[in-house]
Amino acid sequence: MWDDDVDDGIRSQIENVTGEDLVDEDYDSAVDGVVIWWRDGDAEDDLADTIVDAYTVLGDDGPLWILCPKPGRPGAPSASTVENAAKTAGMNAAMPLTVSHDWNGVRLSAFGKGR
Repeated sequence: MWDDDVDDGIRSQIENVTGEDLVDEDYDSAVDGVVIWWRDGDAEDDLADTIVDAYTVLGDDGPLWILCPKPGRPGAPSASTVENAAKTAGMNAAMPLTVSHDWNGVRLSAFGKGR
């Protein structure tokens, strides 16, 4: 997903590593991976719905990441927001990882995957 407050540096790095252009939520084919940018103020139920929608277009169980502002940054959601939304969507949330100075990433996987 894209919005005017995403980190274009992270987007560029993903494109450089993958060799592919990122597409937005209007893309209508299967994708190799998903990055969802999420901020405080976005409804938790909407995040669960967004995760389910994203997973349906994710081909071959590719990676699904939720990127959020780090704690203490504007727009940082509570620690439980992504985890609760992931559970509602039938997914497991990994521990947050630092992806840049201002952003953390949480990788999601479907229940039962990776065993």
